[in-house]
Amino acid sequence: MAGDAPRLARLVATFGGCGLAPRAPGTVGSLAALVVGIPLLGHWIWMALAILLCTFVGWRATVAVSGGADHGWIVIDEVAGMWLAMFPLAPLPLTALRWADGLWLLLAFALFRLFDITKPGPVGWFDRRHDAVGIMGDDVVAGLMAGAILAGIHALA
Repeated sequence: MAGDAPRLARLVATFGGCGLAPRAPGTVGSLAALVVGIPLLGHWIWMALAILLCTFVGWRATVAVSGGADHGWIVIDEVAGMWLAMFPLAPLPLTALRWADGLWLLLAFALFRLFDITKPGPVGWFDRRHDAVGIMGDDVVAGLMAGAILAGIHALA
C-alpha cells in the first residue's frame, strides 16, 4: 500500500494526467480546471471547499513528487489558481451556460494565465521559492489577483 502513495501523489499533481500533455501542460491543466469547476458555480460554499481541499491536497502531492522543482507536469497548482480566479462567479447560478457566462469564464481564464505566465509582484516572489509552498503559492496568488480583477469588472458591469 505504501508504494501506491507516490503514484497517487503523481496522479493528483498531474490532475489526472492533464500535466502530461505534450504541449502547454499548464494551459491544459487550467482548461481542465475550468471545465471541472463549472458545475461548482452557483454553489459558492462547495467551490470554496473545493479550492481549500485542492490547495491542501495539491501541496501535499507536490511535496511528495517535486523535490523542490516546479516540474511542468505539476498542474494541480493551476487547478487551485483557476478555481480562485473563477470564485467571484461562484454565487451566480449557471443553470444553462449562456454566452455572457462563457465570456466571464474566458476572462477568468485569460487573467489567470496572464498572471501565471508573467509572474508580477508576489506571484514572482512565490515562484522563486523553489519549494512546494512556492509551487502552489504562485498560482494561488495569480488566481487571487485574477479573481479580484474579475470581481471588480463584474461589479462595474
